[in-house]
Amino acid sequence: MAKINNHLRLGVNIDHVATIRNARGSNYPDPVRAAKIAADFGADGITAHLREDRRHITDTDILRLCDEINIPLNLEMAATDEMLEIALHHKPHAACIVPEKREERTTEGGLDVIGQIKDLEPFVKSLSDAGIRVSLFIEPDPAALDAAKSLGAPVVELHTGAYCDANAGHERDVELERIVRAAMHASDIGLECHAGHGLTFDTVQPVARIANIAELNIGHFLVGEAIFVGLGNSISEMRRLMVEARVVEARAGK
Repeated sequence: MAKINNHLRLGVNIDHVATIRNARGSNYPDPVRAAKIAADFGADGITAHLREDRRHITDTDILRLCDEINIPLNLEMAATDEMLEIALHHKPHAACIVPEKREERTTEGGLDVIGQIKDLEPFVKSLSDAGIRVSLFIEPDPAALDAAKSLGAPVVELHTGAYCDANAGHERDVELERIVRAAMHASDIGLECHAGHGLTFDTVQPVARIANIAELNIGHFLVGEAIFVGLGNSISEMRRLMVEARVVEARAGK
């Protein structure tokens, strides 16, 4: 069984700082500066997705992040030879393998781990052999978790998009229960469990209260909120809500 830790880590995704930069083809706002601010305001790690089409994060951003930040970098990547070569060259702390389609606006769901076991196996092995912590971005489904375990990935990240998009009330409660059950199953089979995608101030606390989840990765909402309150304040408030939720859950469990 995976260890349950009362400290819930926050990984801040800086992709959409780069999206704003690239909209004008300028060199600002700088995603590396955003990563440093995130570190100063309580982020435990930085997540950056280097896409095939380089729509936001670029190769230079990854190089600079590896050289200039002092907290762990989680490289989100598709299972392609190009991305594997980049990951093995830079050796970030972690690599999260995600599905990727050129036509999508953002990641639309979890990996088809069950159907792609043979394709994913060499990527998981190569990254692990290089000392990179591998995670697989998957749906909150026990069968997908079992497949991730069989691949030898030590970490899974549960896709929270359906939960965040669901209508408040019964529909959202059903999606939350899927995440709860998946996190418990991950713990039972010895996987470290993370979660992310679409989380906001309004949706984060029920997920943060799930004791089996060790880390949340949040980005788009934090960058959007930063327009109004500043990035540091946005991250600080998310951290506050996460800590509050964990404290409440810990007290309830006594």
